[in-house]
Amino acid sequence: MKKQIKVSAPILITLIGSTFSGHATTGAERDINYIPEIDVVGIRPSNLPNTITKLPEWQIQERHVPSVLTLAAEQTPGLFVTQRGLMGYGVSGGAAGGMSIRGLGSGTGQMMVLVDGHPQFMGLMGHPLADTYQSLNVEGIQVLRGPASVLYGSNAMGGVVNLITKKYQKDGAHTNANLGYGTDNTLQTQMSINNQQGKLSSTLCGAYNRTDGHRDNMGFKQYAGYGQLEYKVCDKWRIGGDLNINQFNAQNPGAENAPMNDAIQDITRGTTSAWVRNDYNHTYGSVSAFYNWGKHEINDGYNANSGTPLNYRYHSRDYMGGVSANQSILFTNKITRAQVGFDYFHFGGTAWNENIAGEKAGTNSVLAEKKEDEIAGYVNMQQKICNHLEVNAGVRYDYHWLVGGEWVPQVGLRSTFYGEKIKETLIKATASKGFRNPTIKELYMFKPANAELEAERLWSYEVAFSQNIQNKFNYGINIFYIDGENIITTQMTDGKPLNVNTGEIENKGIELEANYKICESWNVNANYSYLDMKNPVIAAPEHKLYVGGRFNKNKWMASAGLQYVGGLYTAVGNNATKEDFVLANAQVQFSPLKWLGIWVKGENLLDQDYEINAGYPMPGANVMVGANIHF
Repeated sequence: MKKQIKVSAPILITLIGSTFSGHATTGAERDINYIPEIDVVGIRPSNLPNTITKLPEWQIQERHVPSVLTLAAEQTPGLFVTQRGLMGYGVSGGAAGGMSIRGLGSGTGQMMVLVDGHPQFMGLMGHPLADTYQSLNVEGIQVLRGPASVLYGSNAMGGVVNLITKKYQKDGAHTNANLGYGTDNTLQTQMSINNQQGKLSSTLCGAYNRTDGHRDNMGFKQYAGYGQLEYKVCDKWRIGGDLNINQFNAQNPGAENAPMNDAIQDITRGTTSAWVRNDYNHTYGSVSAFYNWGKHEINDGYNANSGTPLNYRYHSRDYMGGVSANQSILFTNKITRAQVGFDYFHFGGTAWNENIAGEKAGTNSVLAEKKEDEIAGYVNMQQKICNHLEVNAGVRYDYHWLVGGEWVPQVGLRSTFYGEKIKETLIKATASKGFRNPTIKELYMFKPANAELEAERLWSYEVAFSQNIQNKFNYGINIFYIDGENIITTQMTDGKPLNVNTGEIENKGIELEANYKICESWNVNANYSYLDMKNPVIAAPEHKLYVGGRFNKNKWMASAGLQYVGGLYTAVGNNATKEDFVLANAQVQFSPLKWLGIWVKGENLLDQDYEINAGYPMPGANVMVGANIHF
């Protein structure tokens, strides 16, 4: 399914929109003692040489979207997220929400989602659930492109998306509520209350979202709540904790040529963490404990044309917990920085079919009941060699109770030049290893399971160049090459499907991004990625381009964006299919009062006919109106 795309030049110019917030250092320190500010990836400071795209809180709030992933993909070259409707990614058959960075996907566990530096994935399946990452409790997004296994171990072999939770640090209380209603009876609501009294700060958030969907049997309903407390013991120490609960019901209508009945998912996910943080200027770090859990009740449904209701229901309970500690030290010569860390993870769960009819009615058929442990230590060094050159080197040793040990090295060079007109020129080169341990599903669940699987491995090589010109125009280019082996694939062995370590990855590409501040009111930006894959995968487009702009003055804010996606595989193999499409989005907000904003937004304004998940046509042009109240 593919629609011819015709876009005139006036439309292209009119629909330029939204704002790029990729990180560009603007510091002008010039002596040998200067080390650039490190990026704080959640509660785990990172001086890795990875390219990082940052999205601040104001940009998340202005988009008025319940899920943060669409915005992250739009503004990050090389990152893509699958969708199937206006709201709700779903799980099980027909689900969307698959993320990929440079052709490495979350569905296979090859890229990681973090919340404040803590890994988020199902203990059994080993992949994240997109519907649980809501904007209500997020104050920033960081996307690390390229392997981050030195810091985060397994699953970070392609990169990471890290969500930074709200941490209120202003005296007094602040309340914000956002309400929107639009096409297909879609409703989104969010409310947050932030408060700081003396040394104690708190955040409390809640959300309710729903839609009927643009197809029959495609309803979605979601409740979410988040709370956080942090106490400043003294200038050097803070302690805190948080709790997040997310419950959603999703329907899968099936592909258009194979509609489904009764395909309903009832999912509850929760996360909690506690931390102690210290900051003594020359040394700083944290110790944290976290625990994630899930409860899944799924009716896989049946073909509406020829099937009959299933006589069982799928259930699972999974968990993942752990303890992490890290400390960074800036030595007295101020040209050497060291970071050391420790991780312990414990994860697993139980999956079973509940028999509701037939001879086995009232009994359960256990599919898996497993648990695993993983322990790791790492060290990373950053050394200034001369006025314009620094080297970064790190290594991690990761031991999995079943798979065994894995050494993970990484090395990078960075050269920085400063000037009057060109404020900063940055050249860097990186070589890094990434890996992924097999999941419990791949090892033990369903017919292809193979308990003899080994870890997947790859090496990534990257060269990057960027400049900041007069703090108004910045641009960057990244060229990368990825070579992977031992990739887990399913093959027929002795007449039966079996998971084996026989796959290979050879991906290469280029990523471009630019941002131009025309004046205080106008800003334009663009990002583009090209990906060449020797072995194509679903949800990793060959071309991805975004062009956008934003106007903000007095009581008005307006933005619009145009995104082109080309060479997107919706199916691979003998029946491979590709999609090309252009999406145009725009929004306007008027604030008649300091505490009130009235907004309207439109998506797919060109009314494109396209698919991202094979057999699942995406919505046409749609609109939403709403109000934002803050006091």
